[in-house]
Amino acid sequence: MNAQSATILDGRELAQKLREQVRQKASALRSQGVVPRLDAVIVGTKDNAARQYAERQGEECTKLGLEYKLHEIHAGAGFDDIAGRVLLLNENDAVSGIMVHLPLPKGVDAYRVQRLIHPKKDIEGVNPANIGNVVYGRSSLMPCTALATMRMIESTNIDLRGKTAVVVGAGNVVGKPLAVLLMRAEATVISCNKFTPSLSELTTRADILIAAAGVPELVRADMVKPGAVVVDVGVNRVSKQTGETVTVGDVCFDEVSKVAGWISPVPGGVGPMTVAALLSNAVDASDRNRSSDD
Repeated sequence: MNAQSATILDGRELAQKLREQVRQKASALRSQGVVPRLDAVIVGTKDNAARQYAERQGEECTKLGLEYKLHEIHAGAGFDDIAGRVLLLNENDAVSGIMVHLPLPKGVDAYRVQRLIHPKKDIEGVNPANIGNVVYGRSSLMPCTALATMRMIESTNIDLRGKTAVVVGAGNVVGKPLAVLLMRAEATVISCNKFTPSLSELTTRADILIAAAGVPELVRADMVKPGAVVVDVGVNRVSKQTGETVTVGDVCFDEVSKVAGWISPVPGGVGPMTVAALLSNAVDASDRNRSSDD
């Protein structure tokens, strides 16, 4: 085999294509008098990463034709303050999509806040009603990372029907909804978790292998079926012997890229696609909310 036989699933390139679709749809909605609008809530935080993400989100919305409003709540806010703002946004007809930036203050349960977002405006797909709609196969707003992962798999043009898909990681944000989405595509799905014995016996059967366990470089070459589609959802910060801190996925890229048919890198894979999927959900929410009001 060549040093690298796998085709790279370039998240940045795929995200750019998705953003262009978002831009075109937003333009079409505006021509019909519908203005897609994303409202985000952030609680005063020293977490610079969260604030920078919120600011980049606003810039991206402007580029693609969405309105964006960031609601800043004071650092000492409790559950009632944050929940109250979400409920007000639910009632505002001009708002088509709502999200709450994490982290929230200590003692405030993020789940309790997120479940208050109206399902029709829940662009992160975190309301239990939307998770339920994913299970039942109804049109809904899906969790962004799971949606991004499916988009990357679909970019290979592989017919998923009858294929064996193994999802390593059973978290509520990625693993569980992704397993359901793969079932909806009529793949045969095996869901694994930290208690799964003989993991490699299962992963070597996978035509589609998704690593979302949060364990640095868990998946090695001898755990992958030759020619498989491997999507790496993991984002782990690890220290090298030199003292340098680097970002790696749940897949040992250098090894697995010699065996897989397709592979997503970290960084530059699922991450950029997740951001684009969020904006896609925002525009879709605007369209669906408009349609339900007709």
